Amino acid sequence: MEEVIQHYYPALSRQQIQQFAALNVLYADWNEKINVISRKDIENLYVHHVLHSLGIEKMLRFKAHTSVMDVGTGGGFPGIPLAILFPEVSFHLIDGTGKKIKVAQAVADAVGLTNVTTRHCRVEDETEKFDFIVSRAVMPLPQLAGSVRKNIRRESINALPNGLICLKGGDLQSETAPFRKQSVVIDLSGHFNEPFFDTKKVIFIPL
Repeated sequence: MEEVIQHYYPALSRQQIQQFAALNVLYADWNEKINVISRKDIENLYVHHVLHSLGIEKMLRFKAHTSVMDVGTGGGFPGIPLAILFPEVSFHLIDGTGKKIKVAQAVADAVGLTNVTTRHCRVEDETEKFDFIVSRAVMPLPQLAGSVRKNIRRESINALPNGLICLKGGDLQSETAPFRKQSVVIDLSGHFNEPFFDTKKVIFIPL
């Protein structure tokens, strides 16, 4: 099913295609040992997890040398797919569950991602600064924004000011209310045709 990635990203290098293709066996194997992705959902790995992660790119194509922290990465989403797509961007993946961060590091090593670091910690305990924070529905936006504001670098090098880019689903009016004047919301259904994306959105909040 990795063909779905090539369909939407036809300019991938041979190495990137191989890296995306390798995720299937790696996650299936790890999922037998540690429940990283729900057992029912592992067959939907490429649409529900890999392509969904790449939805962040619809908000912003990170410039080279950008630094990104993935909060609550689980087994590596959205960080691992984004690190494959943006090899000149550095990604720091954190999660409060040690088993899951072990999987993320193992997958990064297995596909040869030299632009990924991982740490088993809560976001409150991470003090490094980054250009962007990315996350996939890990906690309500106001709570997440409050937790990561300290981690945002002041100098911006990208087309958007530094901040938070999140993947979310459903009705987000209450979550985005505190940021309504500043936030940008994109419907992923306008970019990906699969029914899974009908309610999926990517949100940017400058911090």
